[in-house]
Amino acid sequence: MKKTDTIAAIATALGESGIGIVRISGEDAIGIADKIYSGNKSLREVNSHTINYGHVYFGDEIIDEVLVMLMKAPRTFTGEDTVEINCHGGILILEKVLHAVLSCGARMALPGEFTKRAFLNGKMDLSQAEAVIDIIEAKNDLALKAGIRQLSGALTESIKKIRAKILEQIAFIEAALDDPEHYSLDGYSAKLKKIVKKLLGGIEYLQKSFKEGSIIREGINTVIIGKPNAGKSSILNLLSRTDRAIVTDIAGTTRDTLTENIKLSGISLNITDTAGIRETDDVVESIGVKKAIEASNNADLNLVVIDGLLPLDSEDISLFESVKDKQAIILINKSDKELKVSVDDIRKYSDKDVIIFSAKDNTGLDELENMIKSKFISNEINFNDQIIITNIRHQEIINEAMESLDMCLSSIEEGYEEDFFTIDLLNAYEALGEIIGETVDDDVVNEIFSKFCMGK
Repeated sequence: MKKTDTIAAIATALGESGIGIVRISGEDAIGIADKIYSGNKSLREVNSHTINYGHVYFGDEIIDEVLVMLMKAPRTFTGEDTVEINCHGGILILEKVLHAVLSCGARMALPGEFTKRAFLNGKMDLSQAEAVIDIIEAKNDLALKAGIRQLSGALTESIKKIRAKILEQIAFIEAALDDPEHYSLDGYSAKLKKIVKKLLGGIEYLQKSFKEGSIIREGINTVIIGKPNAGKSSILNLLSRTDRAIVTDIAGTTRDTLTENIKLSGISLNITDTAGIRETDDVVESIGVKKAIEASNNADLNLVVIDGLLPLDSEDISLFESVKDKQAIILINKSDKELKVSVDDIRKYSDKDVIIFSAKDNTGLDELENMIKSKFISNEINFNDQIIITNIRHQEIINEAMESLDMCLSSIEEGYEEDFFTIDLLNAYEALGEIIGETVDDDVVNEIFSKFCMGK
């Protein structure tokens, strides 16, 4: 990509809407926009960061009545001259305006290229650029807050502080080895051991946050299991607030898995209804049962639904056994009628949390929501001062840095010479630099930005 290239793309979603935006960025952005714009003044003559009323032409044809936002470098998202043409939000209009811009010398932007230019021009680091796509793709309030926190530079600041402390030790060791008359290494190993342990503690805090971070970003994979006619589909419909699943009094209505994404207490649940688990000779139903068991085995959380109007039997007990080593909540359903199953009955076979529930009148729904959140999301999360790692790339890099610091610690404890310490310290320093983009290669950068939508 040439630095002088001027790029353009539709920056808003295609579809009928009030407005749509065509974004132009690059050295010739203002000149190209001026070729198709007609207003009181030429765009070359107006002040930066102003909105200008006029019309867009292609040849002699008026395409649309527009408002043009003009922003001159470097005070722009990309760090380059940027023009945003605000049109009426029709697909045809936007495509015509974009075609006019491209015909005047701009080229079509690649996915994520505007944000990539912001990164390359020093307007944001790589972790902040990744936060942009996290914000766009956020599925719930917590994911959005985590993305905004990262975009603000919270992770960057933390990583830079850790790297600065590592670099300080590398520099001291190198100076002491080069100039032993002025820098003494006497007792330094013991001092460095304390420093490395403290650094590991700080990085471990970030590492541990990924478990919650991945839940916040991707959602909790939740599977509803139980015998036929226990009320599983009714519970899916209740949680999703739709009639997504067919509900009848006929046992075995659900023959396949059915998944919905729902928001619950600020987090997402990827919740799957399954076929009733029982012994059956029906070929189709048996396939559904097999899929239900597979879904249960791969779930973050199992909701085990018990028909509270029937005494516990061997199939219920088998369900309890199947989730013995899994995260699970047991729901005694149909509490709107006289129950024949109690919490004490369940306790004879399982130590999992139990909720008296009714999909018909919402009994137990609030308790279920609070229990799910408490199992997966810490009550101590405060996005004003807490950093949550949600990106698997960051997690892998943090693991790599921790391994290097652990190796440094081992070298200290085994009495190695000081120059050995710098190898592992430098590896940790460079690894952490990959998070913010200071030591990352071009292939990784291109891969990251290829995941962005066009126009961003």
